[in-house]
Amino acid sequence: MTEITLRPVNDADHPALWSMLEAVFRAGDTYAIDPGISRADALHWWCGGAHRAYLAEDGARALGSYYLCPNQGGGGAHVCNCGFVTAPDAQGRGVARTMLAHALEGARGAGFRAMQFNFVVETNTRAIALWQAHRFEIVGRLPGAFVHPRQGDVDALVMYQRL
Repeated sequence: MTEITLRPVNDADHPALWSMLEAVFRAGDTYAIDPGISRADALHWWCGGAHRAYLAEDGARALGSYYLCPNQGGGGAHVCNCGFVTAPDAQGRGVARTMLAHALEGARGAGFRAMQFNFVVETNTRAIALWQAHRFEIVGRLPGAFVHPRQGDVDALVMYQRL
């Protein structure tokens, strides 16, 4: 396998990024995003505002992306939040693990003192296992907070790590 590198997303990456986001958002089983979200709205949500978006690639091929941003403003701005997406054909290659390591390092470097995932769907067992393997704790459970397209109402987890 070629080395996975990470860099900030730029406008030229939008077609590849949309391809990944579209697959995940349309599936409707991990993000609390309207599965019918438009390309423009999805790219703006992922890359806009305070989000700093990064692309994981293997040479010239996009493998995944994540964003890093403050979780809240004011007194909560020292806690960051992230979102992750991996290309379907790149799953199981360590892409999410590489992106998480990059995000944790970047968060520490930016002065964040904690990282929080606000809404981890409990059926997303691969993500939960990865976060827990990297010292994230489940600090909250939101019963039935997510309507899964195949499993119905499932819990959402709040996961947290001090940096």
